[in-house]
Amino acid sequence: MEYTINKMAQMSGVTTRTLRYYDQIGLLKPARINSSGYRLYGQKEIDLLQHILFYRELGVSLDDIAAILQKPDFDEVAALKSYYEKLAAKHAQLEKIMATVKKTIASKEGDILMQDEEKFEGLKEKMVEKNEQKYGSEIRARYGDEKVDTSNAKLMNMSKEDFDAMNQLAENIFILLEKASATGDPASHEAQKLAAKHKEWLTYSWPGYSEEAHAGLAEMYIADERFAAYYDARVKGGAQFLRDAILVYTGMK
Repeated sequence: MEYTINKMAQMSGVTTRTLRYYDQIGLLKPARINSSGYRLYGQKEIDLLQHILFYRELGVSLDDIAAILQKPDFDEVAALKSYYEKLAAKHAQLEKIMATVKKTIASKEGDILMQDEEKFEGLKEKMVEKNEQKYGSEIRARYGDEKVDTSNAKLMNMSKEDFDAMNQLAENIFILLEKASATGDPASHEAQKLAAKHKEWLTYSWPGYSEEAHAGLAEMYIADERFAAYYDARVKGGAQFLRDAILVYTGMK
């Protein structure tokens, strides 16, 4: 059975504009185009769209989805099992956050006494999961699974005080980045103070510090557009300046 682009959109919940874009970038092409110029989709395209939407739900980029689906050894059944496991983990995490919210409400209403540490159950897990989805493959390729797993465990075991301090320090880094970048000199006192604060921020989650690892992370800030966008969204050219400041700080420049 074949479906027009309108029927495909109606059935999947994806707009026709998105389907045309997927066709344009080669991610999902129609099975054929009929004599009237209409795109027609078959069973193979339906299954591919389902995979695309599953991956999108897990936060995978379109470029990465294309690379996965185009692998000669792509296994649909294995992929579906993997989706299920990851969605089950997300479901369990969401339930934990919901339980924390429910407990917080009961605490505010005076029904129970809630410890401060309990208020962050599920939230740290969400932070770890988000980082894994967004940067996990690159960081694991550079530093190895053992170091990343140890870092995640350190974050999960963090106290409320350290969790708050780490988040506050992350915000202070942006404030320092704005001031330091205004000097235009990555070796300036302000820039080196920024690099030192960045090191301090890393030590909250890193199992150990090394100048080489710090410099390597700084290089990723400009090599990967997702890292660059994180800093550049707050300070124009911020990723490049932070990287240069860290390289000076670590003696790599």
